[in-house]
This record gives sequence, structure tokens and C-alpha cells, in this order.
Amino acid sequence: MSAPKFTTLGCRLNAYESEAMRELATAAGLSNVQVINTCAVTAEAVRKAKKEIRKLARENPNAPIIVTGCAAQTEPETFAAMAEVTRVVGNHEKMQPDTWQSLAPDLIGETEKVIVNDIMSVTETAGHMIDGFGTRSRAYVQVQNGCDHRCTFCIIPYGRGNSRSVPAGVVVEQIKRLVGRGFNEVVLTGVDLTSWGADLPAAPRFGDLVMRILKLVPDLPRLRISSIDSIEADDNLMQAIATEPRLMPHLHLSLQHGDDLILKRMKRRHLRDDAIRFTEEALKLRPEMTFGADIIAGFPTETEAHFANSLKL
Repeated sequence: MSAPKFTTLGCRLNAYESEAMRELATAAGLSNVQVINTCAVTAEAVRKAKKEIRKLARENPNAPIIVTGCAAQTEPETFAAMAEVTRVVGNHEKMQPDTWQSLAPDLIGETEKVIVNDIMSVTETAGHMIDGFGTRSRAYVQVQNGCDHRCTFCIIPYGRGNSRSVPAGVVVEQIKRLVGRGFNEVVLTGVDLTSWGADLPAAPRFGDLVMRILKLVPDLPRLRISSIDSIEADDNLMQAIATEPRLMPHLHLSLQHGDDLILKRMKRRHLRDDAIRFTEEALKLRPEMTFGADIIAGFPTETEAHFANSLKL
């Protein structure tokens, strides 16, 4: 009897959820199975998932293969058609204890091969919370899942569903437990972090969550934000940048491009000057602030001049 083996492709959130699934699968008594948590952010990511499935099947032909993650959610029939695949599990279903318990006794049986429902119908918050995923000193906490925006280049909302938030009290309690276990840094993760709170009572903003964590967990040495959409930065987030030394002075920005026409065609909500203005304001509040960013090259209709604007930015 061997423990479930997990292969994770894609983002940090997938890595977090693989750890949560490992706990669920182990608790359900699953053994000698291979679970691949896929990514759908590009066609290459989907191709890589198929390649990895074939590799796993060659290496351990007797172990059932469960495919889950964003590619499984957006293209369940693609993976169900692969002879190597035993089950296809959706992004909502993968985080439910009942799913793994139902798989345990009849994984090889004649039950339905595809367990994928409409992700857009999911309204509850991100469910399974784990304690301690990360390095010895850094832990990751998922506070949000899904996205309400529909950028023209992005398939993620169709894999993750609409935005839904973990209530602040739940987040704070988890971070308290992590600090109690010796973690010195917590990284807040999600699909669209700055949309946190819109679906909660009184619609708090992401900055409210940051300030609440820092206030209610005074023993937390460092709080880090994984990635934000700068156009959604609220007053409390800017206040935290200015006044809270425990908030790490690094922001990763979801910019995507440096040319206004391409940004409009991407259906982004910011323009070039908005991004520049935000970084200037953040630097005034926190001179040691540093930035990272996502930039897409080769977007349809992009010219050399458009691309040059991204380089200049």
C-alpha cells in the first residue's frame, strides 16, 4: 500500500490545493493512485498535462490516474478520452472530502469517469484550509478563488469560476495557527486577490483583510502579498504599505501590457498611466518598495511599436 502520488502543474494556488487534496485522499484511504493537478493557462500547459499523464502511466501502469485542475475543468472530455486516465475530477469537486471518499472503494469500478460540474454555479468560499504548506519559515494561505473579470486572453475564470472569498475570521484563525507552529512569514494567495471581499457581507476590501491580519496576529513577523491588480488597490491597502513594516515591500503587479490600445483589446481595467501612477504612489509611501510584473508578448494585433511600449514600461 503506497501513499497517493501528486503531480502539480501551473500556479502556486495549484500547489496549495495539491497539498489539501493529499490530506483528503489520505484521509479517504486512497493508496497506489496518481493524481495530476493540471493547468489551463495556455495550450502548451494542456499539452504538457497530456504528456505528463502518458509518462505516469508508463512508469506505473498499475496505478489509477486521476486528472483534476483547471485543464480538467475546461476540457474534461479531452482527458476522459485518454485510455491512461481513470477519473476526471473538477476544480470544485477536488476540494470536497466526499469526492475522495467516493473514489476510494470503486476507483476501478464502472462508476462515472467524469466528475465535473458547472464551476460557475459554485458560490461558497474556498473550502479546505491547510496548515503549513510551504518552506520551513514561509506558509501560503489561500484567501480567495475564482475571478469575475473576463480578460480576452484568459481562460482561468472558466476553470476557477466566479470570485469567492474566505471570510476574514477564518483567515486570521489559520494564520494564528501557522504562527503558533513557528512560521515566520505568510503569503496571501488567490486568483484575483484584490477582488477579495466583494461577495462577503458589507463587501470589505482586500486592504481591510491585510490590516485585520496585522492587527489581530501581532506575533506574525512578515506578511507578503503574492500578486495584485493595481487598479483595485484600496485605501487601506495603501495605508498598510505606508505604515506597516511587517508587510513586505514587494508587490507583483498584473500589468499584462504597456500599450493602451492592447490593454483595451485585452479588456484590462487599467491603462499604462494608471500603472505608472500606482507605482509612483507606492514608492512615495514606501521608498524601499520593489515590483514584479506579468507582461504578455505577442497578443493578437500587437505591433513592434506596441511591444516597444511594454519594454519601455
